[in-house]
Amino acid sequence: MKIYEILDEETKTLVGTLLYYKKERTFIIELAGSLDEWNAPLLFTNLVKKGIYTMPRDLSFLWVKERIIPSGRQNIGDILNNHKLKEYDEMKFLELASGRCSQDSLYIKKAEKLPEYVIKRQKFNLKDCTVLADFHMLCFFNDDTTRKISLKALENIDGVDKVVANAPLFASAELGPDGYFVSFDNSIDVPAWALYKEGQKVPLAYDDFLAFAKNNLEDTSSSCEILECSRQNLAYMVKENQLSPFKENVKGNLYLRKDVVKNRW
Repeated sequence: MKIYEILDEETKTLVGTLLYYKKERTFIIELAGSLDEWNAPLLFTNLVKKGIYTMPRDLSFLWVKERIIPSGRQNIGDILNNHKLKEYDEMKFLELASGRCSQDSLYIKKAEKLPEYVIKRQKFNLKDCTVLADFHMLCFFNDDTTRKISLKALENIDGVDKVVANAPLFASAELGPDGYFVSFDNSIDVPAWALYKEGQKVPLAYDDFLAFAKNNLEDTSSSCEILECSRQNLAYMVKENQLSPFKENVKGNLYLRKDVVKNRW
């Protein structure tokens, strides 16, 4: 992760922090809490009005794109060669221009560590999450709270209505960089703060959840050891519906330990 301060050259103030996750090519902007709708960057005004200071990745990326040479520029090949770049890289171009733009007085400056206000906000980011039945999710946050949320309660967020109408899309849920959001098919994002705000707190620690998974899931090899049988015998049990895989995979299945043990009785 790379960290940059977003500064206003005219007012000599900190506007926010830009985070860049290179592997995912994802940008996240954390605006300073001192901003209001009058001094926040125009692109983010509507969210700041609502008291939202963590910008979603699509809006953060749009802010970056407004400040760099577009990839479709006619002489982009010559520009890449001139800067000794093998491919188009938004972050490289942003760094080359120090994030400056003719539309405002903002610029970026590399930072060595996260500011305290970002660290505090990240306590409410996701540590992990999993999908449940009926379009519910179980979410574990960095502040060690666990919350259960129905995505149907978040249909005011763009794209969520499509998620709750499509079970395979819902099942595609993946955690975003640093737990800032949950992404469905890498196209529809639900921010961590929304899940935290609307979720119902449940008395379940993340370590307890991991312990349950560790102690109650068996792979093919361990299931054969418990049953003292061969893989062929195990496959026969599955075929005869004596044992049902908890999760199937071409490289091997996972079974609930209780289901495996029942076959010893």
